[in-house]
Amino acid sequence: MRCRVGKTDLFASLVVFLVALPLCVGIAIASGVPAELGLVTGIVGGLVAGALPGSSLQVSGPAAGLTVLVYEAVHRYGVEALGVLVLGAGLVQLGLGALRLGRWFRAVSMAVVQGMLAGIGLVLVAAQVYALGDVAAPAGGLAKLGGLLSLPGRLDPGALSVGAATIAVVLLWPRWRRGARLVPAPLVAVGLASVVTWVLGLSVRRVEVRGLVDAVRLPQAAEFGRLTEVGVIGTVVAFALIASAESLFSAAAVDRLHTGRRTDYDRELMAQGAGNAVCGLLGALPMTAVIVRSAANLQAGARTKASRVLHGVWLLVFTVVLPGMLGLIPVAALAALLVHAGCRLVPVREMRALCRGHRGELVVLGVTAAAIVVGNLFEGVLVGLALAVAKTAWDISHVHVEIEDRGEAGIVVQVLGHATFLRLPKLLDALEALPRDREVRLELGGLRHVDHACAAALEGWGAARGQAVVATISSTS
Repeated sequence: MRCRVGKTDLFASLVVFLVALPLCVGIAIASGVPAELGLVTGIVGGLVAGALPGSSLQVSGPAAGLTVLVYEAVHRYGVEALGVLVLGAGLVQLGLGALRLGRWFRAVSMAVVQGMLAGIGLVLVAAQVYALGDVAAPAGGLAKLGGLLSLPGRLDPGALSVGAATIAVVLLWPRWRRGARLVPAPLVAVGLASVVTWVLGLSVRRVEVRGLVDAVRLPQAAEFGRLTEVGVIGTVVAFALIASAESLFSAAAVDRLHTGRRTDYDRELMAQGAGNAVCGLLGALPMTAVIVRSAANLQAGARTKASRVLHGVWLLVFTVVLPGMLGLIPVAALAALLVHAGCRLVPVREMRALCRGHRGELVVLGVTAAAIVVGNLFEGVLVGLALAVAKTAWDISHVHVEIEDRGEAGIVVQVLGHATFLRLPKLLDALEALPRDREVRLELGGLRHVDHACAAALEGWGAARGQAVVATISSTS
C-alpha cells in the first residue's frame, strides 16, 4: 500500500511540475524580474511551504494574482528592493499566524475578493496583450487600457501569431482528456511554440537567461533601511494581506475538492509566511497557494504532501541542469498563458449570479475592480473593503416607525429595529411630520440598537416638543 501511495504522489508531483514550470517563468517575466526568480519561488513553495503543516494538498508558488502588485513595486522601488519587501511580508504573515488570525481572513467580503481578482485580471490581460505582439506596455492600468486603441498597428505579426496559436492550444488541448491527463495544456502550448519558432527561425523576443546564481540576489543591509518608508511599509502590508487572503481562499477551495484532512488556517498562514521569508532572503517573487496547481495535484491523485514537495525538487533539477532551455521560450507564448489566466480571474459566472439576486454585492465587486484599474491594487482593495463595510452597515440599519392615533389619548409612536446615523433622516422626517398641537408618546423599547447620533437627535426632538420619551435610550443601546 505504501508503495502504491508513493507512486501516486510521484506521478502527481510530475504533473504539478509540468503545470508550474511555464507559469513560474511567465509570471516572473510579467512581474518585470528575471525568469529564474519565478522558478526560485516555485522551488521554495515546494521545499519549504510544501514541507510545513497546514494544508496537505495545496501547492504554493508565484501567482498571477500578485503580478500587478509586484510589477508596480519593482517599477517604483527597483528589483533590488524586492527581497526586502517579500521578506517583510513573510514576517507579517508569520506574526498573523502566531496570533491565530488566519481564520479571520474568511470574514472578508467575497465581493471584495472577486472584485480584486477581476481588477487584477483586467490589468494583467491589458499588459500581456502588449507582450503578445512584442510591444512595451505603458505604466499604469488605465494607461494600458487606453493604449489598446492604438495598439493594432504596432504589433509584430510573428509574435502575435505565436501568442494566438498558444491560446488556441491552451483552450483546445484539454478536450483530449487522455492527453491532458498526461501532459498539461500550458506545457504543450509553450513547448510547441518554442519548437515551431526555433524550427522556422522566427525573429521573436525570447526569455533572457541569466543563470540561477546571477538572478538570485541577497538583500543588502542598506536596503533594510527602506522599511521605514511609508510607501514601502504599505507595499509590505499589501503583499502580506493579499497573499494571505489568496492562499487561505485557495485552501478553502481545495478542501471542497477532497475528503481528507482539513486545512489548519493558522498553520497554513505560518507556512506561507516561512516560504515568503525564504523567498525574500533569496530576492525572489512572493508566493501564495495557487488553485490551478493545487487542482492539478488533486486531479493527478495526490494523497500526501510528498507530491508538492517533490514538485519543488523537479523545478530545482530543471533550473540547475537545463537552464538553457528557458532561452528557447518565446515571450509571446508566456504572455498568452497569462492572458488566459487573467481572463479566468474575472468571475463572470459569479457576476451573473450577483446580478440576479445581490446587486449591491455586484456594485462592491465592480467598484473594487475599477479602483484597481484606475489606481493600484492596494488602494483598490481598501476602497472595496470600505464600500463593503458601508453596505453592510446600511443593510443592517433598518428602522421602522409605527404611528398610532389614540384620539384624545394622543399619538403613540413606536420606533423598531436598528437606529443608526444612516437612517437618521428617515427617522427625523417621520417625527417632524407629526402634528405639533397634539400630545405624542415616543416609545423606544422596540429598538435593538441605537447609536450616539440617533440618541442625541431623539433626545433633542423630545426636549424641543416637551414630549414623553418612554424606554430610555441608554437601555436600548
